[in-house]
Amino acid sequence: MRNTNFISTSVGETTDVEVWLARAGLKFSDLGKDAASNAIRQQWREYQAAVQKCCVVLHQLPENVQLSDIHAHLRIPNSMFILNVAGENQAGR
Repeated sequence: MRNTNFISTSVGETTDVEVWLARAGLKFSDLGKDAASNAIRQQWREYQAAVQKCCVVLHQLPENVQLSDIHAHLRIPNSMFILNVAGENQAGR
């Protein structure tokens, strides 16, 4: 049986929101008070909770773990919302 919880290579997670946003080409200053930005902030909170849980279970630092399975989608901010944030940011300039 294949163990889907096994982490074979350490890509590493982060506790730094700027690093997390940079994975999707965003900066914290790109976020506003719109619905897309709020959704990205919610995803950040979900990501941090998943990272913390993983670190506790594995007794590792965030840099030494990688989210997988149902939490893997949290590793990079949702691209559906990124387009909205980037578009609104450009329109406001």
